[in-house]
Amino acid sequence: MKVTVGPAQYVRNAGLLSNAGLYINKFGKRAVLIGGNISREIVEGPLRKSLSEQGISLKQSLWYGGESSETNIDRLVEQLSSENFDVLIAVGGGKVMDTVKAVAYQLDKPLVAMPTIAATCAVATPIAILYSDEGEFLEISRKSKAPELVLVDSHIILNAPFRYLIAGIGDTLAKWFETKCSIKKAVPTAINQTAIAIAGQLYHTLLQIGQEAVTSNQTKTLTKELEDLIDAVILVSGSVSGYGGDDCRTAAAHAIYSGLTIFPDIHQTYHGEIVAFGILAQLCMEGVGEEEVKTLISYYQEVGLPFTLKQMGISSLTDDQWKELGEITVTIEDMANMPFEVTPEMVITSVRRADEIGNEMFVVSN
Repeated sequence: MKVTVGPAQYVRNAGLLSNAGLYINKFGKRAVLIGGNISREIVEGPLRKSLSEQGISLKQSLWYGGESSETNIDRLVEQLSSENFDVLIAVGGGKVMDTVKAVAYQLDKPLVAMPTIAATCAVATPIAILYSDEGEFLEISRKSKAPELVLVDSHIILNAPFRYLIAGIGDTLAKWFETKCSIKKAVPTAINQTAIAIAGQLYHTLLQIGQEAVTSNQTKTLTKELEDLIDAVILVSGSVSGYGGDDCRTAAAHAIYSGLTIFPDIHQTYHGEIVAFGILAQLCMEGVGEEEVKTLISYYQEVGLPFTLKQMGISSLTDDQWKELGEITVTIEDMANMPFEVTPEMVITSVRRADEIGNEMFVVSN
């Protein structure tokens, strides 16, 4: 048995960026930074200073390419293959992390992850989600590694656009709804039952502190609720995947997310926002009562998650587009974790029904 629960070390503090070099020092004296353009603009100056104080040189600062795609991964691997350095530092969001985890795997280098948003658990998992250069989901890659170290500066997360945190709530909610569904196909073990227990606690935590944490982010006030939510989204959520593995990682909610990425109109909607809608569709697919779906939508309304296709940029779909959505979604690896066979027609029906219930709730609230 081989289990990678998550990163070897996780540190989260306000103002941590100014001391980052103290933690990175143990990996060597030559570093390469890879990240998004905005993230590098925020982080690079203070990080370079902190590294320099520890005698560490930042040899290169590279843009990751805009998508977690094989094209960008291969380009970075080729670019760095002849570079003499000791450690990779990734700064940014989930697609940056997935890209650099794959690069670190191929180059066999230590990886330090510094997320600048709390939108996914990408830094705490050993897998990488790959997309086409245009942003369409392709596959879950195991040619990836979990970071040796994750450094989270609460002030950076606090000052990020609050919509990212809302998306993080959506992605983290899925841990409970997907794991309690996919575990039905697995033989119970001490490890996967631990994953379920963590997912259940995560769900209760989100219900308790979600609204307060979002308000903290909106008002730029660092509170215990916000820091708890940061830890829940970035670290604890990833541990569910770590303990659960293929027994209870993802299911229909993420498959529906991946299927919806075939429509360019949705590409301005964040991963966790689409996953949140996917949860509603999964519940419809499972045949749960309408009131249960509405109760969850009420929570979405509190924290600001979308619950209709229109809210995610999809005003209407043609019959051919509905058919394409159903046919592609059932081919996604995540869908195989459902405890029953899912057909394209089931996908179409559940997405339509979730959207109908969501629109009813939207009308009532307005």
